[in-house]
This record gives sequence, C-alpha cells and structure tokens, in this order.
Amino acid sequence: MKLSVHVLGREVATLESVGDFKSSLVYRADVAPEDFVSLTMRVRAEPYVWDDVLHPVFQMNLPEGYLLQVLQEQFGPHIGASPMALLSVVGRNMIGRIQVAPAGAKLDEAPKPIDVASLLQGDNAEEAFAELVRRHATSGVSGVVPKFLDGDAERIAIAPHKKATLYTHRHIIKGSSRLLPFVSMNEHLCMQVAAQVMPAAKTEISRDGQALVVHRFDVDEDGRRHWGMEDFCALLGLRPAAKYETTWERIAKAVRDHVPADGRELAFRHLATLLLLAYALRNADLHAKNAALRYTRREDVHLAPAYDLITTAAYPDYAKNPPGISFLGKKTWDAGRNLPTFITATFGVPLREQVKVVDRIAAAIAETGPRVRAAMDEHPAFNELGKRMLIAWQEGIAGLRGKRVYALGAPALGAAFGGFSDPQPVKARRSVAGRSELLGKKR
Repeated sequence: MKLSVHVLGREVATLESVGDFKSSLVYRADVAPEDFVSLTMRVRAEPYVWDDVLHPVFQMNLPEGYLLQVLQEQFGPHIGASPMALLSVVGRNMIGRIQVAPAGAKLDEAPKPIDVASLLQGDNAEEAFAELVRRHATSGVSGVVPKFLDGDAERIAIAPHKKATLYTHRHIIKGSSRLLPFVSMNEHLCMQVAAQVMPAAKTEISRDGQALVVHRFDVDEDGRRHWGMEDFCALLGLRPAAKYETTWERIAKAVRDHVPADGRELAFRHLATLLLLAYALRNADLHAKNAALRYTRREDVHLAPAYDLITTAAYPDYAKNPPGISFLGKKTWDAGRNLPTFITATFGVPLREQVKVVDRIAAAIAETGPRVRAAMDEHPAFNELGKRMLIAWQEGIAGLRGKRVYALGAPALGAAFGGFSDPQPVKARRSVAGRSELLGKKR
C-alpha cells in the first residue's frame, strides 16, 4: 500500500510498506525544508526506512480502544486491518499539521458534523456514546471504501475497560466506561487544576457528567491546521505500547534536541510543573504519549499544553500504581528530596521556583475542591469517586509539602476537603505495578 503525506495541505512525501514489517517515507524533490513531516525526519533525498510497520509519528495517530474496534470491524473485510490500512482511513484527521491519504483522495472530506452543544446536554451513557462513535468515525471516508458502510450494522459491543474517543476538526470527544466510571468528569476536574498553573487544554463536561469535550490546540480559531504536534513516544522512537518504558531523563534530552535554546527554559519549567502535577493529583497515567511538543517550524518548538490528566488513585484497581515515568531509575510516590534535586539538576528549575509552583498547585487544588463537591451533589453516582479524588489530592499535595520534600507545612485546602464520610471499601480487581495503560487519551 502506498499513501500520500501532506503538511498543511501540501503533498510532501510518499509513505509505503516495505515487505511485511517495514515502512519507507520518501520526500518529493521539490519539498521546502520547513515542510518536514516530523522533527526527527528532516527533508532529504534519501528515504527514511523504519524497521517497523510505521514510523513513530504515524503510529502516534493510529486509533486504539473502541475506535480501533469499529474500524477493524467496518474496514477489515475490505482493505485489511494492518496499521497502514487503518492509517489510510484515519489519516486525514490526524492530530497536528500532517495528513495521510490514498493518492488522489480529497483531504477536505470531513466526517459528519457533530452538534457539540447538544452532546453536552444529551445522553452520554456508555452504550449511547459508543454508538455515536460508530456512526461518525466511519463517515467521510468514501474515497477509501466506497459504499461499504452500513449505518444499520450490528453494534459492536464495547469492552468494559475501553474508553470511546471521537475526533472532530475542533474537538476531541471522550466517553466513560464501566471500569472507569465518570472518568470524563475526573479528567475535567483535573484539567481545572492544571489550567491554573500552566497552559492546558480547555475542556467541557456534559450535563450528565459522562462525556468530555476537549478543545483541540493544534488548530487555529477557525479550526484549520496550524501547529505540528508530536508526543514523546514519537520523538523517542517508541511504539505506543512502550509509553511507560521511558524516563524523565530521556524526555529532557528530547527537549534539548528539539526545542531551540531560547525556548528551553520555559519548556523545562512547564515540564517540571507537569511532573509536580502528577504527584499532586496522584496521576499514574502520565506517560510518554500524554506529553508532547508543539511547533510551527523548527525555530518555534515548545511544550504542548497539558492534556489527559486524571487522578488514577481514585480507582481501586489503579490506586497502588506508581508514577508512569521513572526518574533516577525509580518509580515511587515517596521520592523525598530526590524529586526537587532531580528537577533542579535535569530541568534547571531552581528550588525557590519549584516552591512557588507547589504553592500554586495547592491553591489550584483548594479552588477546585468546591467544584468536586458540586459535581458530587449533582451526580450522586459520582459521590464515592469524588471522595476518593479529594482524598488523593489532599494526600498528593501534602506529600509534596511534607518535610521530606519541600518542607512547606500542611496545606490549607478548605472545607471542601472535609465533612464527608469515608469512601466505601472496595476490593481492587487487579493492580499492575508500573502500568495503567487502560487509562488516558487515546492518540
């Protein structure tokens, strides 16, 4: 299979399979240097041959979870279900400035529009949301498989751990799942904390608390592609399945390799804030796919806004999971003085600046606590999860402010963090040390 690769609407390269397990990207002879496909793939005459089914920048955008199920069921019988075949289906709506499509396909053939306002007010129960994904994810691709899609096809049963995700030109829309109840509400509230301390994706939660609308930050205000975006899995040459198998040291090196010198200080400050947020929110799902660089050109590369933050500790199955990415060879919530020492040595952020960040995070958590309580009142089914989130946040920020880390004293988080009964005891069904791959935005 051979596909055309476009940057901001301009055809710049050809991507094709080489045998069963390799892929090759060849730039057109007339491509300008600024029309590179990836920060790791400068424009050159020689082909980029990758010893895998796809180059990392393309693997970054392959569907996972329920969307993968849908596409395999709908398209597999006709074009196969290889990564290259799936890319031919979803490649026109990738995150970032690149698009991939069969030769001659229309890049502007968009999926059916979704009334986001109605979605925010409607029924987003798991089954209803999964059906929405099924209907819309397979539209706008008639150039790939003409007339093979059946709107009345049997509904695909969503696996209980899968979180349905739908992409539009302006938004990423996410649902919840049976094993991760109210995960959309969880993410929305965590993002409210993040937005107060660093650039972060804007989110909206549906009236029923089950669907999350994330405003894309790779497009301009008119919904047109503007920024390139590559997560650290792609930048480090890792398969998506290896998203937990890297280190903060390697991520810091990728920043030094790709962010211009005059922008590195800010990028490292944001990276340090993201790391401290993971500790404060007790988010074990901060992995290499949940942090990225954003750019317009090589001279303008910076850390992308925060996205996909959740409190994993609120779910009994994942409450004992350690941090998703290691530093100094360890994954532990009890990092002690190693944490500020590492941030200073690796990110260059002085201790006094780290203290200010921790104070801002504490203030953001205190400000967001009443929103958690309001959600608990509005959605009784969220009550237990909300309690667990508040407890996790309290423990997380107290750990950072404790004597063994920043020695700032106990935080004053306000009335929202007290006055409720203990969460009901729940026996965890499973706990996988160091991994929580069922959580987080599927990109």
